Amino acid sequence: MQKKLKLAVLALCSSSMVVAQNTDTKTNQQAQTANAMDESAFTFTEAQLGENNDMNENVTILNSNSNVYASQVGFLYSPMRFRYRALNQKYNDVYINGAPMNDMESGQFRYSMVGGINQQTRNVDYALPFESNNFSMTALAGSNNYDFRAGSMAGGHRLTLSAANRNYTLRGMYNYASGFNAKGWAIAASVAYRWANRGYVEGTFYNSLSYYFGVQKKWNNGHSLALSTWGNPTERSTQGASTDEAYWLANDYQYNPYWGYQNGHKRNSRVVNDFAPSAILTWDWDINKKMKLTTSLFAQYSMYKSTKLNYNNSENPQPDYWKNLPSSYYDVWDQTNARYRTAQTFSDWQTAVNWWGNKENRQIQWDRLYYANRQAAANGEDALYYVQAKHNDAMTTALSSTLTNHLGKNKVLNVGLSLGQTLARHYQTMEDLLGAKSFHNINTYALGTYAAADPRVQYDLNTTGTLGLGKLVYEGDTFGYDYNINVRRAKLWANYAQTIGKLHYMVAGRVGYDNMYRVGNMRNGMFADNSAGKGKDANFLTGGVKSNATVTLGGGNALSLGLGYEHRAPNANTAFASPEMNNDFVLNLHNERIFSSELSYQYSGSWLRANLSGYYNHMTNVTEWQNFYFDDANSFTYVSMTNMKKNYYGIELGLDFKLTSFLNFKALGTWSEAKNANNADVIYLNSTKSTYNKDVVYNKGMHEASTPLSVYSAILSYHKGGWFIDLSGNYYDRIYLSYAPSLRYGNTLRTMGTALGGMDANGNYTPYAQTEGHGGFMLDASIGKSLYLRHGSLSINLMITNLLNNQKIVSGGYEQGRSNYTVNKTTGAATTRAYDFYRNPKKYYVNGINGMLNVAYKF
Repeated sequence: MQKKLKLAVLALCSSSMVVAQNTDTKTNQQAQTANAMDESAFTFTEAQLGENNDMNENVTILNSNSNVYASQVGFLYSPMRFRYRALNQKYNDVYINGAPMNDMESGQFRYSMVGGINQQTRNVDYALPFESNNFSMTALAGSNNYDFRAGSMAGGHRLTLSAANRNYTLRGMYNYASGFNAKGWAIAASVAYRWANRGYVEGTFYNSLSYYFGVQKKWNNGHSLALSTWGNPTERSTQGASTDEAYWLANDYQYNPYWGYQNGHKRNSRVVNDFAPSAILTWDWDINKKMKLTTSLFAQYSMYKSTKLNYNNSENPQPDYWKNLPSSYYDVWDQTNARYRTAQTFSDWQTAVNWWGNKENRQIQWDRLYYANRQAAANGEDALYYVQAKHNDAMTTALSSTLTNHLGKNKVLNVGLSLGQTLARHYQTMEDLLGAKSFHNINTYALGTYAAADPRVQYDLNTTGTLGLGKLVYEGDTFGYDYNINVRRAKLWANYAQTIGKLHYMVAGRVGYDNMYRVGNMRNGMFADNSAGKGKDANFLTGGVKSNATVTLGGGNALSLGLGYEHRAPNANTAFASPEMNNDFVLNLHNERIFSSELSYQYSGSWLRANLSGYYNHMTNVTEWQNFYFDDANSFTYVSMTNMKKNYYGIELGLDFKLTSFLNFKALGTWSEAKNANNADVIYLNSTKSTYNKDVVYNKGMHEASTPLSVYSAILSYHKGGWFIDLSGNYYDRIYLSYAPSLRYGNTLRTMGTALGGMDANGNYTPYAQTEGHGGFMLDASIGKSLYLRHGSLSINLMITNLLNNQKIVSGGYEQGRSNYTVNKTTGAATTRAYDFYRNPKKYYVNGINGMLNVAYKF
């Protein structure tokens, strides 16, 4: 962390920058809304972000000046990780100064890259799925374009101090912007620090420095040049999901199994270090009064590391591992289970309950792990327990250019081009041997399937070490896997908007090209001829069209219809079958095909603003990929699901009643559906063998997970005399957990048969229903006051989330993939366990009452 802080300070002090232009002044109401988002955005999920969840567990940030519903939900529902229309965040395109920012490997935008620079992220243009804009063909879940030019920042000084009981407890921010001087120069800078020795969740901490610096120059001949740089070096620890049984035993909905005591001090096993220093150079050219060209060159080098406690030829050290739980001894579900409801099993259950009553027992016992490793070292054995670190380091560059031409009074044409490349290295290092003396770079999961001397157990045949037992691994060394995923992308787009009388219409289109390939830096023993060096290329021609027409009906009424169709390349993070082991692409890899539509009604009157929208999106050729530890096989498994079809549809309502000049009442609601429309083809590989397994996963009807599909809200707002008071009540429902494909393989259902519920009497498959989390009501409030002083102004704002302390709402989670039975290898017969994995999914619950107090002085 210290090295990253030094690098951040160096980048802050040495950057030189140049020009931009001022944005239009917003209304007071819009500024107040932006201020609310400014103080709270990007703070709501970081404690629960896991190894790769900075992106895929994030919310969709969007807004709209005209749509009552969309103007509220992005921030209002953020405690529940709300995703607009339940769409994956990769369908929300994010730009800075017109340059695309979504990660080219995952397709998603990492909001952590702009964390802490709240004033800079206030300058943003939003476009809903069928709205026109001047920076793109709008994406399926909308598009955002942040303006990072120094001249666009609000002039003056701003000092903000914050106290919270959220992911961090203290925050300090300083912002300065000069505005343009008489010579056309503008400078802007920001620095922020966020800190928590303990976050809201026990065992978590937070340590983050954020910076922004920009310099701009504007000439009188219509040219301007802007150079900006920013970064957010962060070190934080995370929270793990657990089962309801563990939460009950700990008597805490925020129980965190990722930490434990070491020498009397708390230590978290999952620590994330994240830093993505970025810079963008933007040239604006006002060719004439009707035509403007904007060109941006963006560069970023991101470094992401996440640690994890692992084990080798020993018991799982996680305190909430299923064998440590009382219900692994006694069947708490089935009163007729004579095998697991005996006096002895109940006594074992009670003993386990008592054991969990000791706080130290329900956390990681670091001292015992060190002791076990020292004993192993004394016997000449490898580490039984160790902390590994997964890395993703990527160099990204992008060039974009957009020409805006006002062809007439009500005609606008935008044409744009973007080119981009990312070179991402994925590798694993030994973070801490926990007192052990040795570890070898071999696939310990494959031992038993293959002999220790078999080359197939080697992670790298090029460094097999002494006697072919694998290279010795010490702290800081790379082991397990090391490869690059490289992606290149080109895109040409255009949109045209025109107003003819009461009709406004927009037409947009784009065509693109995606190329991706893998480069292996280790020669895996199971794939000796297909793991090291450059693999084959995958190439995709993409494109799409989108159109919208809005008719003004008079009297403040308007009706609009939008239609779209596109081919979208699969993301590189789902395109490879088992990237940690070989160069293979997923079979049947094709462009996603997406049909989108929306019908909307809008009313705007003196006392009421209203929006009602219905939408339907249909996707085919969807590919999804998972990688997880498969306890049944004592193996990591790589799962590729292809030929998937998905349907997304729903309705959205927003009503804004102006009760008086200072009092507003808003009613918002959405009912949405987002689910699979067919059963998918599945291919999976276990790390114990070099063979792929083909099957069908019976996942038809499975829903998008970890976002509420139904939300209903009422908001009362009082804004008068410098006071801003808001009270919002939100009801969340239909929150599904991520389903486990392995529980729904055809082979799994046949093994379960009729006896265990995998098939009915007629031989039809009867897969498990998807687990649904508990919803509920949450009350949020905020109160603020603006004071105009002799020198500057002071604003004080207190925001409280979950005022009623309802901690029973599930915000996300996942099913456990292990089966409820064991299989006799001789007879093939299945026998049930006492522990029911399906009834014990891993869940996250919302934080209880939490808040943030902000004091900002502007001068």
